[in-house]
Amino acid sequence: MEFKIPFSGRAHDYTEEEIDTVVTAMKSANPLTQGKYLHAFEEKFCDYIGAKYAFAVSNATAALEIAAQLCQFESGDEIVIPSHTFTSSAYPFAKKGARLVWADIDPKTRVVTAETLSRKITKNTRAMVVPHLYGYGADMPAIMDLAKKHDLLVIEDAAQAMGVEIEGNKSGTFSDFGVFSFHSHKNITTLGEGGILVVKDEEIAKVIPLLRHNGHCAFPYTRKDYWIPAMGNLDFPRIHGKDLWPNNYCLGEIECALGAKLLDRVDQINLEKRNRALYFIDALVNFPMLEFHREDSVRHNYHLLAARILNGQRDNFIRKMALEKGIQCVVQYYPLNRYPLYQQAGFGVADCPDADEFFDNMVSFPFHHWLSDEDMDYLLTSTREVLESMEL
Repeated sequence: MEFKIPFSGRAHDYTEEEIDTVVTAMKSANPLTQGKYLHAFEEKFCDYIGAKYAFAVSNATAALEIAAQLCQFESGDEIVIPSHTFTSSAYPFAKKGARLVWADIDPKTRVVTAETLSRKITKNTRAMVVPHLYGYGADMPAIMDLAKKHDLLVIEDAAQAMGVEIEGNKSGTFSDFGVFSFHSHKNITTLGEGGILVVKDEEIAKVIPLLRHNGHCAFPYTRKDYWIPAMGNLDFPRIHGKDLWPNNYCLGEIECALGAKLLDRVDQINLEKRNRALYFIDALVNFPMLEFHREDSVRHNYHLLAARILNGQRDNFIRKMALEKGIQCVVQYYPLNRYPLYQQAGFGVADCPDADEFFDNMVSFPFHHWLSDEDMDYLLTSTREVLESMEL
């Protein structure tokens, strides 16, 4: 059906200056991948979030795949991951041999905490994944204290939390691996796909270019003729004495040029989305059956605007919004243990009652940066009218 306000697959529009940046890169980039725009984007990204090493890749899942490789799991190793998250937070680690153990979420913030993670730690736990879901930064200082106590690797899935700050530091900078996304849905997007992997360890940073780009590297000797034996060498990326097979996860020069330009605007986009979210939440304060997570700080970028509907009326609310108002609300993040894929892989059992309860009652509103003020007014008015008609 046609919606007056769809749950769009596009997060924002591009400015004329951003479009000009893309056109310039299209005309001037040589080569069209692994060139000057890549390095400029990585350097600017490091400056923005306060990191030493950042590597642009084709998407956030590719960054998670590399992180999973670098964890170097051995037989019997476990990794703790919330059941309430997007699937690529989990399956790259199963592909690399880790056993997935599902953690619950905090019912208020909808992300994992040190407490919910600690319940799942065993002598076999090797790592933890912490998604900053919906754009809210999890309590990383407490989680890193937990990791240090148990000698665990930590992967921050900051795909939805670009620009978010936790106690003065940007998300993605606390842990061993920080993963960012520039997918079409995110607050900034590099033409539909794109990602970055942030690491702290210098030795790990040295091997990521090989892991990212087919094992390509320089020959370890000077060639008399530049073409003999070939343009470039191939070698295994090695870490801690082990060889890793390489991948091709490169991000193109056009996307890198745009990504660097968008860094100038991400804080403004986050601010505008947060202000809109708070206005929307506060305007519905007289409807307590619609329960939002309200955070008036840079700890939330409101990538998504999600709420819990009490009294089992979620489906009725979404149906009325769609059919009566032409507004496409959705339900997101089916607990991963409920999917056939994870059940068939042996990861179908979870004890995550808060994740289950939130999913069974959650609604995600269309909340894209490109929505006009008129769209937002209509969304708010329609929400009020539907709630009133349901006597919620």
